[in-house]
Amino acid sequence: MVLTAEKKSLIWKTLNETRGKIEPAEYKNYIFGLMFYKFLSNKAQAWLNNQLHGESWENIWQQNPEKATRFMQNKLGYVIRPGDMFSDWQEKINTDQFNISNVSDAIVRFNQGVSPNAKPEFEGIFDDMDLTSNRLGSNTQTRTKTLMDWIGLIDKIEIDENTDVLGDLYEYLIGMFAANSGAKAGEFYTPHEVSDIMARILTAGREDMPEYSLYDPAMGSGSLLLTTASYMKNDGVRGAIKYYGQEVITTTYNLGRINLMMHGVEYNDIHIHNSDTLSSDWPDGVTDGVDNPRMFDAVMANPPYSLKWDNTNREDDPRFKSGVAPKSKADFAFLQHGLYHLKQDGRMAIVLPHGVLFRGAAEGRIRKQLLEENNISAVIGIPPKIFTNTGIPTIIMVLEKNRMEDDVLFIDASKGFEKQKNSNKLRNEDINKIVDTYLNRKDVDKYAHVANLDEIKENEYNLNIPRYVDTFEPEPPVDVDKLVSDMQETDTEIKQLNGEISSLMDDLVGADAVAQQQLDEIKGLFNEK
Repeated sequence: MVLTAEKKSLIWKTLNETRGKIEPAEYKNYIFGLMFYKFLSNKAQAWLNNQLHGESWENIWQQNPEKATRFMQNKLGYVIRPGDMFSDWQEKINTDQFNISNVSDAIVRFNQGVSPNAKPEFEGIFDDMDLTSNRLGSNTQTRTKTLMDWIGLIDKIEIDENTDVLGDLYEYLIGMFAANSGAKAGEFYTPHEVSDIMARILTAGREDMPEYSLYDPAMGSGSLLLTTASYMKNDGVRGAIKYYGQEVITTTYNLGRINLMMHGVEYNDIHIHNSDTLSSDWPDGVTDGVDNPRMFDAVMANPPYSLKWDNTNREDDPRFKSGVAPKSKADFAFLQHGLYHLKQDGRMAIVLPHGVLFRGAAEGRIRKQLLEENNISAVIGIPPKIFTNTGIPTIIMVLEKNRMEDDVLFIDASKGFEKQKNSNKLRNEDINKIVDTYLNRKDVDKYAHVANLDEIKENEYNLNIPRYVDTFEPEPPVDVDKLVSDMQETDTEIKQLNGEISSLMDDLVGADAVAQQQLDEIKGLFNEK
């Protein structure tokens, strides 16, 4: 089943009508939480239907709750008890037996029923649903009514249990909530068009790898991870693709975990942390008793731009061997962290502000070393107003750890977009042109240039795109003869119109002497022309 644009718009309209006074940034926590609980309930129910051969889950549970718990945990990583399914809530609503405690108690029992090896993926995932908040209502009765409305809404908008459809719906709603949540939207959302460019570049020529590891050190909603995985042949094969990520904001971290699982990623393929990437290096792994950094086939990131960070005592941190980024701008710190965790034959793509291309001091020294070690493969300038949280123009920088070539591909894609009401959007033809140009790696007039290291040295390691890609379009020459002819034709039309107006005014007569005098003065103006 395909989720059409019309269906998406209807869903968003319906959601807005039930939001009440709750801000979109907070409302999404309840909507996504309920969507996810229904997803987990339906997944559990579908598995039980295949396992129990007509026997009821309630009977199995009554016979031996401990054994029934292990039975579901071993497969799903969690257990939902009889009476706590989403469908049970609906039944209670239909029979006027529902209370908000049905939901709060079910969530408590869900948390208790998560298996130990699945706790990193499920623990606290519903914590952002504050069911005691006065925003839901001033008392238990009104809060119960609010939740009943939302449960009924979720039941109506969820199409089926196809993870492609659910994932598509979830991604769409993330985008809509981002667009309506102001500046903070950038904490969790990278537009799909940008994700698509990065994903296609990262996976080009590697789509058939039987196993693939992904890492996003500022993962937000996890959309970059999911989009990149979608281009792999083994996408959806359990154990073939491993998803790693880190996110400092807890609410966004929960959003990302939900997004991955709603797209059908199994819990034991997800390895994400709720922590500060720059202050505590992760991921790492223990091999033969020795703690070693973990390396990945692909690293992708859209970190917060020019973030202030604590850069004290970082000189001995192996991630920052090229230099320590200034405390007022963490852009290169995120880049270096990602590059450090890249495999020798891996590929990295990161969204950054233009300032990283030309700023001096510590950033200039870091940039110089990255260039001399051939780490920077491409610099792609994308249009302004692409992101919901900023209008500044940004770049996608592509890096590799063990390149032999010393050149850098510069692409100026800043003019290829469709203008919308308050933003710009990359079209399919814009995305295809960027990716094709990257893969072909050849000069394109007024669009792309491959610069060798000598040329970059001549520019003092400044990577500002206009230094390498000349997009200047000369003004067309003025046709003087046509200009004179147009002026004469316009003058003739003016005289003709003045004559017609003067003729019409001759028929006018003033109502009194003063009015007649004013009318004569106006007629005189037209007679002079």
